[in-house]
Amino acid sequence: MKHILNQLFDHKKLDRLQAKEVLLKISSQEYNAAQIAAFITVYLMRSISAEELDGFREALLEMCVPVHFDHDVIDLCGTGGDGKNTFNVSTLSAFVVAAAGYKVAKHGNYGVSSISGSSNVLELLGYTFTNDIDVLRRQMDAANICFMHAPLFHPALKSVGPIRKDLGVKTFFNMLGPLVNPAKPRYQITGVFNLQLARLYQYLLMQSHQAFAIIHSSDGYDEISLTADVKVITQQGEKMYAPQYFDSDYLAPADIYGGQTLEESVGIFKKVISGKGTDAQNAVVIANAAMAIKCISQSDDVNGCIDQAKTILLNGKAEKTLQNLLSIKK
Repeated sequence: MKHILNQLFDHKKLDRLQAKEVLLKISSQEYNAAQIAAFITVYLMRSISAEELDGFREALLEMCVPVHFDHDVIDLCGTGGDGKNTFNVSTLSAFVVAAAGYKVAKHGNYGVSSISGSSNVLELLGYTFTNDIDVLRRQMDAANICFMHAPLFHPALKSVGPIRKDLGVKTFFNMLGPLVNPAKPRYQITGVFNLQLARLYQYLLMQSHQAFAIIHSSDGYDEISLTADVKVITQQGEKMYAPQYFDSDYLAPADIYGGQTLEESVGIFKKVISGKGTDAQNAVVIANAAMAIKCISQSDDVNGCIDQAKTILLNGKAEKTLQNLLSIKK
């Protein structure tokens, strides 16, 4: 590690194989906590390169606990790290998409730079994390959705979890989450916290066989926030959309705030998934779910996708999907 750190401190970048090797050694616990913290800190002070990100991704996928389903799946997973502390939009949107009949393999983790990550909420709701493929398949059969808590599938993430929590800020591991879903989804909705990262994702995902939509709101949210125009990058190119495209007015940041405590976040989650959220909360979930449905169906009819998502959220189907998921035990 000393050689790698000196290379990085000299403002040099790692090539793909070097980056992969470092992550492999972190996973096998060849480095101590101080060395890992120093390594992570480098990427808090300078941008990550495409080769470095690709190498880190390769290492995590090579070491992960694989998950194979008999059908194509979608993941809705933001990078986190935008510092906006919204309520759990992508997780709620995932339940709407599952209730629409699509298979969702949701990848997630505990919150690091926000009050509540997807894992925090689901755990408090009574979901038991597992990497047992038989349980995950039964959940998928019953609810069209299963949840993969990243540390159970990625040894390297488990090794650095306490260090990331102590640092309490976004790291390059935030960037990796949507790229290393062990189910290798056919469809990917990915929110990113800055445009530079969107370009990196575009470069990497264009080399895959995934249908994808990379989302970045111009005011910094890693989801369709409706607080500003949003850039959406797909295989076909990129476009900017105003909230009106999603049948919404502009919202204020306070409209989608996630609360000051985990309990408050879970309370918001329960209200929204039951169809009793505020108009603003509902609109954000519907917009993100509609974009996912559009990605899977490859439909040009965004209004149809919005209507479908709205009906599902407001008539209780998303809540029923959550109940079906929680009913499947080990």
